[in-house]
Amino acid sequence: MEYYAYIKSLHLIFVITWFAGLFYIPRLFIYHIEAHQQPLPDRKILTDQLKIMTKRLWYIITWPSAILATGFALWLLYLVPSWLQQGWMHVKLGFVLGLIIYHLKCHQIFKQFQQDTIKWTSYGMRIFNEITTIILFAVVFLAILKDSFNWIYGVVGIIALGVLLMSGIKIYNAIRNKSAQ
Repeated sequence: MEYYAYIKSLHLIFVITWFAGLFYIPRLFIYHIEAHQQPLPDRKILTDQLKIMTKRLWYIITWPSAILATGFALWLLYLVPSWLQQGWMHVKLGFVLGLIIYHLKCHQIFKQFQQDTIKWTSYGMRIFNEITTIILFAVVFLAILKDSFNWIYGVVGIIALGVLLMSGIKIYNAIRNKSAQ
């Protein structure tokens, strides 16, 4: 197990780059939504550029990072199978499953946006974007605190974080709408 630290380091590096992609892709989706509301020729110029940026982010950073983070995670579980018998790991894997579902939903939205099929509002996409923040907080606290994690405080904390994030989005939206008038 002399290479355990290397596998763990690589897992963390690719988790970080995966999250970076998942944090940035909805931001590009928001720009795409807002560009789609512009008059021609601005709309065409902006959406064409955003399609290129989104495609590069998605296929060069986000997908490879997701695959590599998952591969190194499976390798770590192979090296330390006793983690699969611990409650914190079950909860963490539940959040990871949620992250994978979120990733696949982003892929579906990505494909729609590449075809200029816009079914989202920028406000809705801002709320959707916060799912990764909640998952990140939950996974980091679970991975670091493990058994010492107090489940009641943890659940209350995640709910409070969600409320705080949603309140921030509402305040930002109100300020943005007020300045647009």
